[in-house]
Order: sequence, then C-alpha cells, then structure tokens
Amino acid sequence: MTARPHPDPSAPRGGPRGEIGTAWSVPPGGPRRPSPRHDSRLTGDIGFAGVLMLCGGILAVLQGIAALAGDDVYARVGAYLYGLNLAGWGWIHLVLGVLAATTGAGLLKGAGRARSAGILLASLSLVAQFLFLPYEPLWSVVVIAIDVFVLRALASRREGAG
Repeated sequence: MTARPHPDPSAPRGGPRGEIGTAWSVPPGGPRRPSPRHDSRLTGDIGFAGVLMLCGGILAVLQGIAALAGDDVYARVGAYLYGLNLAGWGWIHLVLGVLAATTGAGLLKGAGRARSAGILLASLSLVAQFLFLPYEPLWSVVVIAIDVFVLRALASRREGAG
C-alpha cells in the first residue's frame, strides 16, 4: 500500500468541484444576458418571413416564366384599366421574384438590410398581384395573403420581449 502525498497547504484549494450553479460555474464578469437581437420571437418572425419570401419569390419567377412563354395558363382579359401585355407582366413577376427570393435568403442568413428590403419588396409584390387579379384571381389572392403575412412579420418589432 502506497501512501498518498499530503496536499500542499499553500496550493489553492477547491478546483472544479461543486454543484451546478455554484460560484465556480459562473463565467467571469457574471452571467451573460441574451442580446435582444437573439429574441426567439423576433427570430421566429424573421425566419417565417424569410421562408415565405424565398418560396414566394421562386413561385413568382415561375409565374413570370409562364407569362413570358406565352403559355395558355393565363386568361385573356378584355378591357382592363391596368392592362399590360402578358410579356410585361411576366417581366414584372420575374424581376420581383428574383429580388424576393434573394431577400428571403438574406433574411434567413441574418443580413442587416434584408428586413427593410423585404418590407419594400413585399409591398411591391402586393400591389403587382392586386393589378394582376384579372389574369389569375385565385393565385393573386393567395400571394396577396402571403405578402400580408410577410409584411406583418417584418414590420412588427417586439423590443424587450422575453
């Protein structure tokens, strides 16, 4: 049987012993507080808006391609006050779709200016879909509803929630 060496009385006592929540487990400077930027409600709204914008942008690109191809998907409208030819609407949807998908990806990555760009693009998309109502009424109403959800998610800022 070997004898254990007696601990040096001048050595610091303690070490990583104790229970969770004791003083040794607290980081230097005290406990860290979560920053308001990482609020789960705010992140959830931004993530929701980002996914909707990404998916809506991709669908708008497909909608624009179908209009540019002159497909028989869209009905011919007679006299309409905001009438553009189908190729004009195709380019509008294609450009807005690419910008919306890019902004949605930026929102998901946490880009700083993507929030204000998302509000602008969702507003423009809402107006464009309203003007596109006679060509595809049901689809336009669905996209308008999605744009309203995106605007609500991006425009509502909950400071200090938690």
